[in-house]
Amino acid sequence: MDMQFYVIGMGELLWDMLPDGKQLGGAPVNFAYNAQQMGARGAILSAVGKDSLGDEICENIEKLNIDSLISKVDFPTGTVAVTLKDNGIPTYDIVENVAWDMIELSDAAKKELNKVDAICFGSLAQRNEVSRKAIEEAINYTTGNCLKVFDINLRQHFYTKEVIKKSLELCNVLKINDEELVILSDMFGWEGSDIEKCQFLIDHYKLEMLALTCGENGSYLFTTDEHSYLETPKVEVADTVGAGDSFTGVMIIGKLQNKRLSEIHQMAVNVSAFVCTKKGATPFYEIDRICDKINC
Repeated sequence: MDMQFYVIGMGELLWDMLPDGKQLGGAPVNFAYNAQQMGARGAILSAVGKDSLGDEICENIEKLNIDSLISKVDFPTGTVAVTLKDNGIPTYDIVENVAWDMIELSDAAKKELNKVDAICFGSLAQRNEVSRKAIEEAINYTTGNCLKVFDINLRQHFYTKEVIKKSLELCNVLKINDEELVILSDMFGWEGSDIEKCQFLIDHYKLEMLALTCGENGSYLFTTDEHSYLETPKVEVADTVGAGDSFTGVMIIGKLQNKRLSEIHQMAVNVSAFVCTKKGATPFYEIDRICDKINC
């Protein structure tokens, strides 16, 4: 039997207020869910409010069979107003001063962090100093063999050069999209082609893997000595909420399983495309049958 890997998504936990109603959201739960669909044990490290929305989030996490390292704090549970464009691409209005801005590490969380094979974090949850310090502390509790995944997820104005630089120094796996690469290139003065910039990042920050996603224009995976490019499958898009997080979750489990780079990439692309065909970020799928639903 294959080893069951243990992964944690840490950061924002909230309700996406979509036109059709609210849905459980936040990159950490999307990451943990998709890693779990790949056979891993997934957990969420975050905070919700002492309110009905927080209770409902905890109930939904339990229904998804995702482990909870969620604390309840004296701030309201996070919400995001999501507007979908005609092509299904979302825009976000993210409420500030909410529970996931106030994440603190419990003793139980510290013990679990020492056991994990991968932890995924982004820039959004670091907009507040409390959660930013908790994320840095959490990474320090992981072992040297842990994959520390920085899935940047730039949102609105909720990032700074200092936070990005520190996060790049903390991670050993990076996930970035083409729009974010442009923003960071301007911020840090990186030059050259996208491929040259990715190779620079691999070398400069000693990354084990880097993923560059370019929407409908395909995606790349890089390691120190090889890279893979794949076109984006043509599918009927319901919405793209959570597609990038699904890519990350599948990619990380593939890496933990020591699969070939091309195989890791193909499965991440397939699952991400499938998620785009469904409303919401956590549709059910059977990983062994995903290729039956996507032209791969």
